[in-house]
Amino acid sequence: MKYVVLVPDGAADYPVPELGGRTPLQAADIPNMDRLAREGRGGMVQMIPESRPPGSDIGNLEIFGYDTRLHYSGRAPLEAVSIGIELGEEDVAFRCNLIHRDGDTLVDYSAGHISSEEGGALLRELADAVTAQEGIRFYPGVGYRHLMVFSNGPQELLSFPPHDIMGESISAHLPTGDRQEEVRRLMAAAEPILLRSEVNRRRASLGMPTANGMWLWGSGRALKLEGLTEKYGLRGGVISAVDLVRGIGQCAGLEVIEVPGITGYLDTNYAGKVAYALAALERGMDFVYLHVEAPDEAGHNADADAKKQALEDFDRHVVGRIMVALEQLGPSRVLLTPDHRTPVELRTHSREPVPFALWGTNVPPDGLQAYSEAAGEAGSFHVERGHELMTHLTGARRES
Repeated sequence: MKYVVLVPDGAADYPVPELGGRTPLQAADIPNMDRLAREGRGGMVQMIPESRPPGSDIGNLEIFGYDTRLHYSGRAPLEAVSIGIELGEEDVAFRCNLIHRDGDTLVDYSAGHISSEEGGALLRELADAVTAQEGIRFYPGVGYRHLMVFSNGPQELLSFPPHDIMGESISAHLPTGDRQEEVRRLMAAAEPILLRSEVNRRRASLGMPTANGMWLWGSGRALKLEGLTEKYGLRGGVISAVDLVRGIGQCAGLEVIEVPGITGYLDTNYAGKVAYALAALERGMDFVYLHVEAPDEAGHNADADAKKQALEDFDRHVVGRIMVALEQLGPSRVLLTPDHRTPVELRTHSREPVPFALWGTNVPPDGLQAYSEAAGEAGSFHVERGHELMTHLTGARRES
């Protein structure tokens, strides 16, 4: 049996006025997701526990089969694994966003979706200037997403994801808690370095948003997880442009399947993701986790049309091709689910249940009419906790 998990990040939403009062899933032309739902079974799943904030770290950990009420230390340690950072016992990892600010207002959590080349150059400048403070290290990631590691850093901090506070006051959302002033000083120290960078001067001359701020959040120490081989008897890989999801996969004992041209946005290499996923299954893997970030990014940008496009692209270039190929490959099952909602109205994540569907070998249809929030609510198969989905997908009986 082959297993594929398809995750359109943040796909679920609320009704959107500019889409005629429909959600992006309802408005989008997604015949393959609708077919998967009709031929399979599904309903709604409460992906985000009440005790955890709604985010991709929590949602994806749950989809992988981990109860985040028990298995969670922060977002940044998971991303650290992805880019090969081995955290020591006293190390605290921080997610480090390059942002665009206007005075005290956080305007853009991604500095205009700055490129990886530009972001990496800025991180190197920060590293040269800021790491004179002993125990601070910077590591470049993808686009605006980077990491900082603080040796013997603060353990208990409340911080805000920058995508949650766009258009709001920076000073009202600075990190609070253990040694907060040290972290705030680091954020402030980065600003003059970024302002005088040639990268930002060039972006400004072209009318592009500058990366004129550094935002630290999602801190935590290293997380140890039981692998999916031990939990479910699976050997497989993860495909994502996002370090967070790649890091979770590695913590779960999966191989990161490298795909050229994946970006985390609308221009990602959908076809490449499918081709590499199928090649992995054909060469002997029995499990692939395929994640696409574009719907989530469109939700954060409050762009309903872009979210609709992202879902249509995911349906056409990923879901349809996966279904056709698996029918040729042999016994197989697919789980389709987002990790959380990213409502266009909110521009951030929310914790309401999301629709899911199981399709494939020995999965009898149960009357789902389509793949959407409303269809899921009318479905007959509802799951109380996100981490239970892997058990339903694989038929495993082991408690997670």
